[in-house]
Amino acid sequence: MKLGKTSIILAAMITAFSCAGCKNNSTTSSESKGEELLNVSYDPTREFYAKYNEIFCKHWKEESGEEITVTQSHGGSGSQARSVIEGNEADVVTLALAHDITAIEESGLIDSGWMKEFDKESSPYTSTIVFLVRKGNEKSIKDWDDLIREDVEVITPNPKTSGGACWNFLAAWAYWQEQDGNDEEKTREYMKKLYENVLVLDSGARGATNTFVENGQGDVLIAWENEAYLSMEEYPDQYEIVTPSVSILAQPSVAVVDQNAEAHETIELAKVYLEYLYSEEAQRLAGENYYRPSNEEILQEFSDQFDLQMNLVTIDDFGGWDKAYETYFDDDAIFDQIYAE
Repeated sequence: MKLGKTSIILAAMITAFSCAGCKNNSTTSSESKGEELLNVSYDPTREFYAKYNEIFCKHWKEESGEEITVTQSHGGSGSQARSVIEGNEADVVTLALAHDITAIEESGLIDSGWMKEFDKESSPYTSTIVFLVRKGNEKSIKDWDDLIREDVEVITPNPKTSGGACWNFLAAWAYWQEQDGNDEEKTREYMKKLYENVLVLDSGARGATNTFVENGQGDVLIAWENEAYLSMEEYPDQYEIVTPSVSILAQPSVAVVDQNAEAHETIELAKVYLEYLYSEEAQRLAGENYYRPSNEEILQEFSDQFDLQMNLVTIDDFGGWDKAYETYFDDDAIFDQIYAE
């Protein structure tokens, strides 16, 4: 993983992926018809899907005898959803949260009932929200209340464009609700203090990681667990992970973009592509890339890697994504009110 400025600029660009068993993407449209697949995803999944596409291409070749090309597109989850609505012809979407896919469904591109099309509510892997700090944790950051101290500078992306940022916000909100006995006014004051300490609201999770890791800004990054582990892997002995006392079960979602896949004649390929995410091979690959496998037995194989005893709230504690988005992230909702203040 290279997290330089170039990766920010290229975050939303489409990248063709070539692997053993995949056809080179220089084929003409007539030659490649039914053999190309576009996966529009969110920021931190690019390394995982580069590896997943390799094993899927091989699997499809063995099962069908066909060679395929899988193309990846990455950016902030909300921005990616809007790009599909506005014409980005994704065959599948693998986004940070269900609400972003629901927005595409409401545009008519995804059939209703998509969440029941695949196992675990179409969430083949999960994650959570942690803090990434520099080695030694000079500011002694241990929990959410440390992030509102005057001497702490925070990096987190913008919930208006980033799915990860929405999870970050809700995890923080849950912590202060627990501390304050569900006193919303007190919680809003704490959240206001948190965002007063934010130096940069990047558009996506990877951009926020760049700001913290490569640009050296801030004392703490509120991050996807997998993104924090990737940073530690890339820069050994420079960072450490702090697990807050309360976090959230983050459930990235996947769906076939039915209207596009039907038009591209890739509907079967698109469904198998997402179904194979639940295979034992893909589930272990998810764990190796620091996502939590949805297969409970395989998740236990990574118990030394993940803290499986974390206190995690869920989106259901917020009434589901439709209610949560309306309450916190719609225009003029709580996030906008807090940030304006």
